[in-house]
Amino acid sequence: MAPAIDWLSCLQAIFTPMSLSPSQTLQVHDLDYLRNMSQLVEEGLLNHSEIIQSYMILGLVDTLSPALATKFQEARRELTQKLRKLKERPPLPAYPRWMKCVEQTGSFFEPTLAALFVHEAFGPSIRSAAMELFAEIKDAVIVRLKKLSWISEETRKEALNKLTQLQVEMGAPKRALKTEMAKQEYSDIQLGPSFLQSFLSCVRSLQGRKVRSFLQPFPYHRWQKSPWSVSAYYSVPDHVVVFPAGLLQPPFFHPGYPRAVNFGAVGSIMAHKLLHIFFQFLLPGGCPACDTRALQEALLCLEHRYAAFPLPSMSSFNGSHTLLENAADIGGVAIAFQAYRKRITERTGELTLPNQELSPYQLFFRSYAQVMCRELISQDPQDTHSPPRLRVHGPLSNSPDFAKHFLCPSGSLLNPSTRCKLW
Repeated sequence: MAPAIDWLSCLQAIFTPMSLSPSQTLQVHDLDYLRNMSQLVEEGLLNHSEIIQSYMILGLVDTLSPALATKFQEARRELTQKLRKLKERPPLPAYPRWMKCVEQTGSFFEPTLAALFVHEAFGPSIRSAAMELFAEIKDAVIVRLKKLSWISEETRKEALNKLTQLQVEMGAPKRALKTEMAKQEYSDIQLGPSFLQSFLSCVRSLQGRKVRSFLQPFPYHRWQKSPWSVSAYYSVPDHVVVFPAGLLQPPFFHPGYPRAVNFGAVGSIMAHKLLHIFFQFLLPGGCPACDTRALQEALLCLEHRYAAFPLPSMSSFNGSHTLLENAADIGGVAIAFQAYRKRITERTGELTLPNQELSPYQLFFRSYAQVMCRELISQDPQDTHSPPRLRVHGPLSNSPDFAKHFLCPSGSLLNPSTRCKLW
């Protein structure tokens, strides 16, 4: 089907030490691509073999250049920027070399570093406080679902059942906490005398670990992020929501912080991720039994609202492309505020921050804004999230509570005359 490539030799080299034979059954996701690639390679070898050779050499240099001297990295960066310019994409920001080294160290030694990080920064008290916060946010989502006007009773039961069956993982995967794995994991790594040699040894070791994992029973859920990451996520296939230990740290979260900070910062993120479970209902045809007219009106309102916000320089925005994440941002803030208001109503004694003339409710909204606010160096056009400024202005402008507690003038940017009623 794709005869120009010696597949057995290639796959045996890639998947060492896995044993492969000509009779091995493989699953191919894009057979047309392989056929076309084989034809292209065959024609290239006959007529333009030097181009294929140059392409393969360039691929090798691209792989190794991060481990070479600065002049190689600068040449690679210059080529990358020129290619991005041809595609009319913004230039990539420059990162110091120490940051690259930290990233590589994290990639090669993740299980052991994760165990050390979690032991140092994610003790039982932090985990317990985070789980308690998550439970309160989840309860608030359930209350919202029971009151949604556009959702059908059948779909409401389905949504509530999804929440009941949801798994949550906090901090780090259990595998990362087994420090005795270190000797077994890294026994084949030879460090030095040069960084390149250490890099190649680590790459071979990491590749071997990946291949050996293919031969083991697949875990219920394999984490997509490092435990020190600040990015939470929801896995659709595994129906699990993950909050890494890196997110559950100051300034996002701490058991000793005022509840307004924890609910506004991490609580909003937790609610946002829970709403990812229901994205399918917001898609065209995703909820045929629902009041589709009311749902589409709410989504169209969101799209128009975000399109009306002024954009900072270097920002690009496609309201349709970011619609689902915008919906989760708006719902996340509203649900977290609902949970926080219930919490301080039932339990007195809320802490405040010294030297800050902010009420607890004002502190909640400020904490959310500080989590979302960041400097926009460059923006990926494929990013499904709005620019940071819109991730702040969008949800806050849709919250009557924000306008009330910050005394925003009626008709102003953050206190419009009408609001979108989705959640």
